[in-house]
Amino acid sequence: METNPHELRNLIRLALLEDIGDGDQSSLSSVPVSATNRAHLLVKQDGVLAGVEVAKIIFEEAAAYSNHPPLKINVLLFDGTYVKSGDIVFTVEGNAQLILQSERLVLNTMQRMSGIATYARQMADLIKDLPVKLLDTRKTTPNFRLFEKMAVAIGGAVNHRMGLYDMIMLKDNHVDYAGGIKSAIIGARRYLKDTGKDLKIEIETRNLEEVEEVLRVGKVDIIMLDNFPLDKLREAVKLIAGRFETEASGNITEKTLRDVALTGVDGISSGALTHQARSLDLSLKAF
Repeated sequence: METNPHELRNLIRLALLEDIGDGDQSSLSSVPVSATNRAHLLVKQDGVLAGVEVAKIIFEEAAAYSNHPPLKINVLLFDGTYVKSGDIVFTVEGNAQLILQSERLVLNTMQRMSGIATYARQMADLIKDLPVKLLDTRKTTPNFRLFEKMAVAIGGAVNHRMGLYDMIMLKDNHVDYAGGIKSAIIGARRYLKDTGKDLKIEIETRNLEEVEEVLRVGKVDIIMLDNFPLDKLREAVKLIAGRFETEASGNITEKTLRDVALTGVDGISSGALTHQARSLDLSLKAF
């Protein structure tokens, strides 16, 4: 996944401002400003590690935020590694106040990212022998989407679209507001021509009749098959016959994923990758 390093750092700076404000009063009041110490990141639950590279940037930005010299970081395990309880991910050494004020943001970010990466790996493994992509969605935490989508990719699933700006996705409400499938598609094509934008068009369908209408109109790249029963999903894939890319969507979990994949769709989108993942237990401990 391509990321804008400036956007990444800006999000981290906002998170530091949210947490530290005008100072970490607990550390400022109890730990000498010149004190140095060390800590390590301890894994307390098995799973897929994610957020190590982000943690390094958090430590950098926290140092700049509080005018401390950078910490010395020794990375032992990397993003994408399957870790077990008791593993040490990295060590940090330097200003004690800086370690303390960075701790919670590093943990919050890495625990959440690692939980998503773990669940994505579990889901992706269920269909790794099949020619189908497991896709994420926009069902993410506001102001944390970038990190969550990074975690999805680390776990082995595929980033679908980052936001409303990088694809035209005509969902059911768009179709209804536009006055129907044909009007929505024609309007989208006209918009791309008028603006000179080069974006894929995906359209959601709710039944086989809508699939047939999309096939008559054409001029799209992907047909989404939303909440189709398995028998109807197989029928839709056969009807489309490779003329357009297909995506299954709607309440996809680890219990339903493989059966959906076996229908022959090209991609399966699952909001559960982000909104159902549980954080992985990690701890930053002095040693």
